[in-house]
Amino acid sequence: MPNFVCRALLAGSMLILPVAVFADGSGDPKPVKNDDGKYMDAKGTPTYKVGPDGTVDWYTYSGFRRYHSECHVCHGPDGEGSSYAPALANSLKTLSYEEFYGIVVGGRQNTGGGKENVMPAFGDNKNVMCYLDDIYVYLRARANDAVPRGRPAKHEDKPAAFDKAEENCMKAS
Repeated sequence: MPNFVCRALLAGSMLILPVAVFADGSGDPKPVKNDDGKYMDAKGTPTYKVGPDGTVDWYTYSGFRRYHSECHVCHGPDGEGSSYAPALANSLKTLSYEEFYGIVVGGRQNTGGGKENVMPAFGDNKNVMCYLDDIYVYLRARANDAVPRGRPAKHEDKPAAFDKAEENCMKAS
């Protein structure tokens, strides 16, 4: 079973759990593990790495690119929100990785204050699902003010593992 399908099923099952279980937000973003250019925090959650000179890791850069190709139409440039959808740079201050994943995979509908907001489900969209961790990492960096608005000026080289994962995900049925 393709990795993104397994994750989608896992995320869907997490939606039935009480939200309080995942109420820790994005947590401490400090990278403690590097798996071929992909950084993880102490809890094993994908995270970003920004060097002293502003160089971002490849996955943060990829997340910037993917966010702006798939998400910014509704959520605004740089995760800053729009009149149509919330600022994800703010949302990731309180949403955990699991909650973020579940919302993107399964969608969400909010009604209140005479307004209805609908986030469509992207679980079948490979252009989102194959890069969901990258998008999360980018938005996590924005939520923590680790990267400024706009395209990152410098980034690490693309790891070979990225190309292999991308190819496998895009081939998956």
